[in-house]
Amino acid sequence: MLNHPTPNLSRTFAALADPTRRAILARLERDEKVSISALAEPFAIKLPAVMKHLDVLADAGLITRSKQGRTVDVRLFPKPLRQAAAWLERYERFWSPRLDRLAAVAEKKEAEMQRKNK
Repeated sequence: MLNHPTPNLSRTFAALADPTRRAILARLERDEKVSISALAEPFAIKLPAVMKHLDVLADAGLITRSKQGRTVDVRLFPKPLRQAAAWLERYERFWSPRLDRLAAVAEKKEAEMQRKNK
């Protein structure tokens, strides 16, 4: 069995796997705090479904909620995203040179095809 040094990392990536949750995070990145009803507005899903998405994001530590009167505001908590980015950066140095070489090969092939088609 693999030992995961940061179990929260798995929750972060699981939360990010859903496009609705990524859209919610993108909205929270633009606006400091947003009410739950405002977050739910652009989605073609019912409020209980949005609440479930918010629960997943909260469990991953990606958002915080605060209640003022009857309004619950949601805020982005970016620390888990920074941890995920740091984890990905360790592998970037492995993939970047390979992707650069792949791009060079693809560009060379494309140039050859264009010369043949002229």
